[in-house]
Order: sequence, then structure tokens, then C-alpha cells
Amino acid sequence: MATNRTFTMIKPDAVENNYIGGILKMINEAGFRIVAMKYTQLSEEAAGTFYEVHKERPFYGELVSYMSSGPIVAAILEKENAVADFRTLIGATDPTKADEGTIRKTYAKSIAANAVHGSDSDENAQVEGDFYFSKLERF
Repeated sequence: MATNRTFTMIKPDAVENNYIGGILKMINEAGFRIVAMKYTQLSEEAAGTFYEVHKERPFYGELVSYMSSGPIVAAILEKENAVADFRTLIGATDPTKADEGTIRKTYAKSIAANAVHGSDSDENAQVEGDFYFSKLERF
């Protein structure tokens, strides 16, 4: 059964380029409610743990380095059918293939610097949200 929550991160490239406000505006206008949010920076160790599922992939080291290179904004979002609707809102990983009006088409620079992360399943949304937020930080 689909849950009503998903997890997102505004990645270091988008934070550095001052896109936080624009991205949050698109999220709000798409009907999502922010139930938890924080501005933080991952250590290499924390980024490695978060992306451990990709450890055997050739891009893992670069991903960990990139995700710990600057601040990020982590958030839990709420909306009916949250995971699928958010994946639609963010668009394809490759911004050149993303649909017009998506976050990645609007704000991403490349496949690697693709502005935002979005959970790919209800289970991962729960795991990823739990990585960043305690129960006391959710509203």
C-alpha cells in the first residue's frame, strides 16, 4: 500500500546556486506539505552510509564526495501518493531528458549534479527519512 510520505534532499549544487526557495516553491505548488526539514551538511562517513546501497557501483566514491561537498536541505514531504507524485515532479535523472516544468529540467546542471534526490519507493522513503529525522522533528 502506498504511503503518503516521501523523502527529498536539495543537493549541494542546488544549494550553492541559491535554488532552495525556487525548489521549495515548486514542491508547495505541487500540493506537498513539508512535515520535517533541516539544512545540514553530510560528512563523508554519513554520505557513505546513506548511499551504502550503491557501494559496489563505479560512481559510489564520486557520489559520496559530491554529497559531502556542501550543505543540503533534507525534507519529508506529505501528500497522497507522495513517492510517485514526487518522482514525477522531479523528473528524469538526466535533466536533458526531464520533462518541462520538472525540478530537474528547471534547476539541474547534469546527471551527477541533478539538484534533488527523491525516494524511489515507500520503503526507502521511510528508511531515508529515519536517517535524517527523529520522531520529534516531524510535524
